[in-house]
Amino acid sequence: MSDPQHALAELLALMARLRDPQRGCPWDREQTFRSIAPYTIEEAYEVADAIERDDPGELREELGDLLFQVVFHARMAEERGWFGFSEVAECIHGKLVRRHPHVFAGAATEAHELPREWEAQKARERAAAADGGALAGVPRALPALMRATKLGRRAARVGFDWADTAGVRAKVDEELAELDAALAESGAPGAQTGAAPGARRAPGTVADELGDLLFAIVNLSRHLQVDAETALRAANGKFERRFHRMEELARARGVTLERLTALEWDALWGEAKLNGG
Repeated sequence: MSDPQHALAELLALMARLRDPQRGCPWDREQTFRSIAPYTIEEAYEVADAIERDDPGELREELGDLLFQVVFHARMAEERGWFGFSEVAECIHGKLVRRHPHVFAGAATEAHELPREWEAQKARERAAAADGGALAGVPRALPALMRATKLGRRAARVGFDWADTAGVRAKVDEELAELDAALAESGAPGAQTGAAPGARRAPGTVADELGDLLFAIVNLSRHLQVDAETALRAANGKFERRFHRMEELARARGVTLERLTALEWDALWGEAKLNGG
């Protein structure tokens, strides 16, 4: 393996060259934190995808792409006189030392207690910051399911939570009833007629009520100790596999999918579930 310090130094020098006002790349020079941020998020997802596909070669490449994003942001910050890559590395080094007292400070902590201690240390750091609110520091750019999970978890730490899974399950039913009421009021196609049982307030817009339902489902996932983002990713994969199987079955039979009736779609879906996962 090559020397990591040398490899990193070469990468930092390359980034400086790309951003050089006279000799750099025109595209790289014109980028800003805001313009690069979407690429940073995309690269993180591509790392996760390589892990999910268990592809070490792809993982190595995607980790490099993600590292380049960190180097890019650090270089732009250095140009503004804010900080450089070294300060970024020192910051995470100090944070990890603080959050691992069982490793670096001789604190005796059992393995099952580590997640709780980690979160407690993070909470102390947030409390010491300018904004010490319970929900402070949850990034707005997170995927909505992930952010909803974090918001619910933060609120639960200060006591704002359902007492048990049954309580949050009832909340899902309540929100579903309110969505039905909003659909009925809006006259949307497929809306249920009549009063929605269990609705406790006047219905809002369909989008509002659907958002409330999704938020409640995320909290149900949290109470069930199931990661909502991971569960939905798995469901996406399952749907994709089954749909591809339907396409295969249709091609083998000379059937055009667009011409299927609802009953034929249902039958083909059922067959795909049996034969393709």
